[in-house]
Amino acid sequence: MLLHKVELKEYGKGVKADFVHSENVTVAFWSIPEGTSLPAHDHPHEQIVNLREGEFELTVGNETERLTSGSVVVIPSGIVHSGRAVTQCRVIDTFHPVREDFAFSAD
Repeated sequence: MLLHKVELKEYGKGVKADFVHSENVTVAFWSIPEGTSLPAHDHPHEQIVNLREGEFELTVGNETERLTSGSVVVIPSGIVHSGRAVTQCRVIDTFHPVREDFAFSAD
């Protein structure tokens, strides 16, 4: 099965994601409740953020931007980033290479 539904408690109460993995990329479909803060972190994966619904405040490096529906941001690998859902948000993130840490078993 390629689609995995999980609740990611480490990101905050109510944060949910569906993951699709191919040989080279991971696509994450996030549902993030209003007011949820995502902690500063970095990873070796290049990340493309596509905000589908809502408003999201994203900090990449030293730059903070308020994203609205339809916004797309590329986060290079190894760059510290964090965020906060200003409203209820739906986000599609694409990661290259595959996020092995998001490769959950289909329980």
